[in-house]
Amino acid sequence: MTRTTVVFDFGGVITTSPFDAFNRLEAERGLPRDLVRRINTVNPDTNAWAQFERAEIDEARFDTLFAEEARALGYDLAGRDVLALLSGDLRPALVEALDRLRAMGYRLGCITNNVPAGHGAQMSPTARKAEAIAAVMARFDHVVESSKVGVRKPDPRVYTMACDALGVRPEECVYLDDLGINCKPAAALGMLAIKVTSAEQALADLEQALGLGAGALTTPSRAAG
Repeated sequence: MTRTTVVFDFGGVITTSPFDAFNRLEAERGLPRDLVRRINTVNPDTNAWAQFERAEIDEARFDTLFAEEARALGYDLAGRDVLALLSGDLRPALVEALDRLRAMGYRLGCITNNVPAGHGAQMSPTARKAEAIAAVMARFDHVVESSKVGVRKPDPRVYTMACDALGVRPEECVYLDDLGINCKPAAALGMLAIKVTSAEQALADLEQALGLGAGALTTPSRAAG
């Protein structure tokens, strides 16, 4: 099967992972490492995070519910403090890879779990950063945002939505995400799923998945002359 389309997660793939920022917050406050992730594994389909990513609650309600979930585990952590850390930094190598893939003729999609907070699709803290993110988002042929469609990963429906919008079958797609739980349904549908642990690993694995030569997405272009 020829892979004609590459579908990306955004946070943790095109940008650095918010989990790194969560860990720094936990360390600064003397909280257990990965506490935020632990909170979000309790009732994962109905907890505050899940509801917010489907835009079923607003920011104020999320702040309250998340704090209640933290207290139920014996910790003091406000939801608003976590929201402030959601927006990662762009990875230039991934942005460059998007441009190269488009030039090669690949269709590009994005599936992002996000919340109606901050500025723009990636919850940026400033309008200026939101503009930079929007410029990258414009490179995709279609973007599926959980807070707009009311469905979030790992629900299989969100992957089907992306394929339908792109006009491709799952078997034609490579999918990249930094969370294994989000890769599994993509693979079950027929996508070739890549779990991202770093920019370098993601691009090397993508080159291999597409049958491109090593360095096709990463070797600096030679200046003319």
